[in-house]
Amino acid sequence: MNIDDSTYCRLDTSRFSPEPALFFVFGASGDLASRKIFPALYDLYLEHQLPQDLLMIGVARREYGTKQFRELLHDACVAHSRHRSEALHDEAWSDFSGRIFYLRNDVEDADSYGAIRKLVVERDRGALAGLSPDARLPENTLYYLAVTPELFPLIAEHLGRSGCGSDASAKGWRRLVVEKPYGKDQQSAARLTESLHRWFEERDIYRIDHYLGKEAVQNLLHFRFANTIFEPVWNRNYIDRIEITVAEQDGIGTRGGYYDGFGAARDMLQNHLTQLLCLTVMEPPASLSPEHIRDEKVKVLRAIPEYSDAQILARARRGQYVSGVSAGGNTVPDYRAEQKVRPDSTTETYASLTLSVENWRFSGVPITLRTGKALAEKYSEIVLYFKRPPTALFAALCGDLLAPNSLTVRIQPDEGIWLSFNAKVPGEPAIRSNSLRFSYREVADYFPEAYERLILDALSGDSTLFIRADESELAWRLIDRLEAAWAGARPDASPREGGLFRYPAGTALKVLREQIEEPSRLEGGG
Repeated sequence: MNIDDSTYCRLDTSRFSPEPALFFVFGASGDLASRKIFPALYDLYLEHQLPQDLLMIGVARREYGTKQFRELLHDACVAHSRHRSEALHDEAWSDFSGRIFYLRNDVEDADSYGAIRKLVVERDRGALAGLSPDARLPENTLYYLAVTPELFPLIAEHLGRSGCGSDASAKGWRRLVVEKPYGKDQQSAARLTESLHRWFEERDIYRIDHYLGKEAVQNLLHFRFANTIFEPVWNRNYIDRIEITVAEQDGIGTRGGYYDGFGAARDMLQNHLTQLLCLTVMEPPASLSPEHIRDEKVKVLRAIPEYSDAQILARARRGQYVSGVSAGGNTVPDYRAEQKVRPDSTTETYASLTLSVENWRFSGVPITLRTGKALAEKYSEIVLYFKRPPTALFAALCGDLLAPNSLTVRIQPDEGIWLSFNAKVPGEPAIRSNSLRFSYREVADYFPEAYERLILDALSGDSTLFIRADESELAWRLIDRLEAAWAGARPDASPREGGLFRYPAGTALKVLREQIEEPSRLEGGG
């Protein structure tokens, strides 16, 4: 059957639509803005998905004019756009860049927020030099904080004191988008939330996790709950274990100053992998409304037991790369020799944690979250391993040679789904594992980047793929327990007792798992 002839059901009849807004990007001269945010906006423009009257306003400390700022963005947008040919068209860039403006702002100086107030509150068109006379000034406002997290409370306070925060009496909405890391532990995340709530309502705060913007991640809910052949077996009766992995080939590069204070658990387990966990095991929501979906994710986090230090050490592993050769053949320095890393650092670059979600559906099923840097492979995936058939017939004869059925959700690269099953080898009295494969790249021409989807959702008021305050704090509570257990363990202890395993850069993930994760996934009990 041709895929174009299959049943096609649109779900956007009740979806939010992106609305025109004043789109402020704080930190507009930084790397995130030039590599991700503005290229995503340009791609949305080329896809004809941006609201017609959207005005994009870069906000930063540097002495740029609007013309110079547009010129600086041109090369960045072209270089990082998905639309290689269309992005080079002068006419397209001219029209798009005509909506871009620049305001110089010192985020620590309350007086420099005056121009923002003029636009947002006083509706003064003169605050944007060069604004076309026939251009409409949108009533809605979106603040995107592409700055270091230490500045989040300060910017929110200055916006609030300028009258630019949440305001139920204003004609349009005012939303605040913040990047990770959102705190360093549960206590700091709670303090950050409290400081933001002084000036912005929770409904107006959008905490980004760009993993949730990936198509393969969004498909989890659709795949699980739109298919009766999978939903009935998505539970403890049929699933033996679940493994969620994000493997990276690169080391920390120039991020030593940040990374050495965080480590793999805080940098990846607390957000990306925990989000994947929630979407993998959550119960069906009452509806597709953002709050119903986020309610179910919170229930997952509440169902994770509060392990003792001994239990969590038995369930966790940590490692740190030493010098080696990358998958590309380049020499990678010892982590402790990287720039801005302490020479005696015990910060982990590899972390795994096996936990359980003690609800009715998944009680007793081991779920492993795993991430590492400077590995031989680069991929992100979720794998559900199903229980073997009863020990009769084939299982009795084959034992461990009878491969378990598995379902792999590949998030990147080669986004898709693989279902493994056993079948007879033609012409032989033997069984071999085979697979059915679905690849997104083979069925879709339009494959948006994560930031495109998240920007559209923020402009639409759809908070489904953003993290709620209670969700963030519950995820931190889990990682805080892990970090506390590691802090009390000797770095030179065995991996099963919380010690730090040193592995050569370029190590294959399978080898690393065999060395430190096996032989026991669940020693210490649950």
